[in-house]
Amino acid sequence: MAFNKLTAEEAASFVHNGTVVGLSGFTAPGVPKVVPEVVAHKAAAEHEAGREFKIDIFSGASTGDHCDGILARNNAVGRRTPYQNHPDLRKRINSHDAHYFDLHLSELAQKMRYGFYGDIDVAIVEVQDINDEGEAVLGLGVGNAPTWVQMAKKVIVERNSHLPEGLRGLHDIFVPADPPYRGEIPIFKASDRAGSPLLKIDPAKIVGIVETNAPEGVKSFSAPDETTLKIGANVCNFLAGELRAGRIPASFLPLQSGVGNVANAVLYGLAENLDIPPFEMYSEVLQDAVADLLLKGRCKFASASSLTMTDDTLDTVFSNIDVLRDKIILRPSEISNNPEVIRRLGVIAMNTALEADIFGNINSTHVTGIRMMNGIGGSGDFTRNAYISIFSCPSITKGGLISNIVPMVSHVDHTEHSVDVLITEQGVADLRGLDPVQRANAIIDNCAHPMYRELLRDYLKIGRAGQTPHNLHASMGFHTAFIENGDMTTVDWSKYSK
Repeated sequence: MAFNKLTAEEAASFVHNGTVVGLSGFTAPGVPKVVPEVVAHKAAAEHEAGREFKIDIFSGASTGDHCDGILARNNAVGRRTPYQNHPDLRKRINSHDAHYFDLHLSELAQKMRYGFYGDIDVAIVEVQDINDEGEAVLGLGVGNAPTWVQMAKKVIVERNSHLPEGLRGLHDIFVPADPPYRGEIPIFKASDRAGSPLLKIDPAKIVGIVETNAPEGVKSFSAPDETTLKIGANVCNFLAGELRAGRIPASFLPLQSGVGNVANAVLYGLAENLDIPPFEMYSEVLQDAVADLLLKGRCKFASASSLTMTDDTLDTVFSNIDVLRDKIILRPSEISNNPEVIRRLGVIAMNTALEADIFGNINSTHVTGIRMMNGIGGSGDFTRNAYISIFSCPSITKGGLISNIVPMVSHVDHTEHSVDVLITEQGVADLRGLDPVQRANAIIDNCAHPMYRELLRDYLKIGRAGQTPHNLHASMGFHTAFIENGDMTTVDWSKYSK
């Protein structure tokens, strides 16, 4: 059947106050570009007229300014999950104008199918192309699109002509059966395919197609600086040491990397460290550095849910698509982040922390325990199931006013039980097989900045007797000093030691 051609305004007429919307994509790539913007303008007009207008947004991960940004600025976001990273939406979340619930990325699609969070009214899906039978070639991010089109009452398609025809064959669309009928996911190496290169959408649900021509607009990462380069070198040297010691197979294992400047620096370090053999990636996103690794042959194959690359890097990918098509797979996020597959493949997980405490707990999401930054994302999916779980961060920020190694994290996203190795620019703390006090000493000696080491050792001295010698009155002393004085070094343990 031939589908209706819609303007973005006509498509937005299917979205009303209270509509539950499922968006394709994972980070900015693959997310619809124009209909959400028109919905935001519609919200502004409704608010101007004194009427309520908010929609619930379920996505694959974060989106971008054309969605989370403009909708947040127009106060059009009701519920939001499972991840976000836009400053305007962050403000709405922290002021409770938007109701964000943080969630492991692998879990959302199946929990929606289980009925835990209600129905999807409208799915808005970006595609490179679609035929009359509803068979679509998705864009550069898959996310939860297969589940959204399965559940949605109506589907709006954005066909983006900016995307090249060469994307056909890049995707592997597989949705596991729900319990009690679920079998194994048939992926036994990163390059295995479990499903179809096309997303099948019920033609009867498609209300129309909106034609677009829009780049992804992923922001570039900061160039690696001295700190991130040292972190990257420390991660690579640790992996090379594990390889020499025989604790990683000689053929190496697939790598996962989180998002951000530190993660990108680690990947660039892998390009230069020839002690590590060519490797595969089984990750959730592929950043700019991965394109370079693939073209140089340092990365043999890469599986993810999204090509989260800047437009310049994507131009390079598009111009080499005939070569790279056989080296990249894009999957639904419940597969790219699936615990079963991660553990089977022996994925080495490399994620970043906002702060870590001396006993090995990680805060990935909240500043001083209260202000949401980005969300947990997929770090928990990989961390808990990894062959080796590595977290990295700078030892200090704001010129030393903040120590990212603290007595007790102000919010816990990953417990000590899931963290094998902590790495900063100062060094490496291998926490495997250590008790809490041994972990504390390893982290202080190897990861804390020298200006904070004695303060952290002094905290241990005022700790109460027990396996984990915390002083609950003093445990937030670093954070309290920063809130009161703007400087964690001003902590005064004497007032807690009585």
